[in-house]
Amino acid sequence: MDIVKDLRAIVGAEHVLTSALEAYETDWRGVFRGRALAVVLPADTTQVAAVVAACAASRVPIVTQGGNTGLVGGAVPDQSGRQILLSLKRMHRVRELDVQNATVTVEAGCVLQTVQHQADAAGLLFPLRLAAEGSCTIGGNLASNAGGTQVLRYGNARELCLGLEVVLPDGRIWNGLSGLRKDNSGYDLRQLYIGSEGTLGVITAAVLRLFPRPASMMMAWLSVPSAAAAIALHEHAQRQLGATLTAFELMGQAAVSLADRHFPHLRAPAPDSSPWFVLLEQSSDLPETLARPRFEAMLQAALEQRYINDALVAASIDQAQRLWHLREAIPLAQAREGFNLKHDIAVPVSGIAGFLDAVETTLRERLPDIRLILLGHVGDGNLHYNVQAPAGDDGAAILAQHQAWITGRIYDAVQAHGGSISAEHGVGAFKVAELAARKDAVALDLMRSIKQALDPLQLMNPGRMLTAAR
Repeated sequence: MDIVKDLRAIVGAEHVLTSALEAYETDWRGVFRGRALAVVLPADTTQVAAVVAACAASRVPIVTQGGNTGLVGGAVPDQSGRQILLSLKRMHRVRELDVQNATVTVEAGCVLQTVQHQADAAGLLFPLRLAAEGSCTIGGNLASNAGGTQVLRYGNARELCLGLEVVLPDGRIWNGLSGLRKDNSGYDLRQLYIGSEGTLGVITAAVLRLFPRPASMMMAWLSVPSAAAAIALHEHAQRQLGATLTAFELMGQAAVSLADRHFPHLRAPAPDSSPWFVLLEQSSDLPETLARPRFEAMLQAALEQRYINDALVAASIDQAQRLWHLREAIPLAQAREGFNLKHDIAVPVSGIAGFLDAVETTLRERLPDIRLILLGHVGDGNLHYNVQAPAGDDGAAILAQHQAWITGRIYDAVQAHGGSISAEHGVGAFKVAELAARKDAVALDLMRSIKQALDPLQLMNPGRMLTAAR
């Protein structure tokens, strides 16, 4: 096609791929598979703008891809064979590190772990922490408004970004790379693009906030008797530790046991000893000699209140890292175990225990042998409600047969508890119909109006997030 010839002229023939595209056309779990017209790998923002303008002129849709670590099919092409897949993996430069302003400016293809290391080398902290941090990219993190394990203290990706550079659907470049903390000079366009999943333009660079590196960190692995006790423990820890409470990760016994079985070198502490576990982290500006007594006093009071049954305080950085690796290994263990359904949802913290009880009761009435692999970032109400196939040769078939019913019951309970069907993974292609059915009608109309205003040709990641107006 002429468009492929045009794109080769823009980025160079060796950076327009038309064969052996499987790695780009399939998501990392192998759930979503598509077929691209071509994969284009621009080297800089000017090339991105030229590619987008050429596609707009030829009415060719674009799907933008970063590290391809998403879970909702938002970064792989559809089956039409008409879409250009725009990969930003060549755009990975760190443009500027401003220590005095505590910011770093990076291109969208920069891997999250690279940003963490750059900040650390300057004696600072970039606190976004995800299981996929070694391969996910900043552009994808911002496009999906990623959360992760330290949201409790530092916020989602939205709170960690001060400025953006974006290529608009017509090929123009918006330079919003500001490091300002305060700018009240009009609409906050940056917030419009964060979480938009590539449907309004292509994020090409960002200014990210950095923070002072904590003087000390303490971590505890806690056995908890019930989900209700975990919520009470969270409230107790917040009261006692205040802003120094960095992470509060809730894990069900089945999730911990699964990770322990597939990754025995991580050595889960007594994985079958409790129905629930909490990984709790405090990061303080005080040295450990001053911070530890407060941390231990909080745990002692929690034991006395029976919020926890047992506590293991990490004795070294190595042990703390191993506990984090264990938490992050749960999704990998699920993949090794076989077919499973993932649900990334949010409910108010006060409703978590009731939500968990209600959904488990409903699901087990029909499917008593399904395995519930539950974990979440309790501080912001984000739960990963994952359903693993029953053990046995026919387990995957049973789960696949009831997939729509299971997801429907989970989302019904989410709505009943005032929650959201997407917390940090995004909507992508996976939840388009559910969003259309469950989102407030006025909110959907507003979203479609924004999409129509900015992308009237409907070429930016079509079929993701939004359906056409009814």
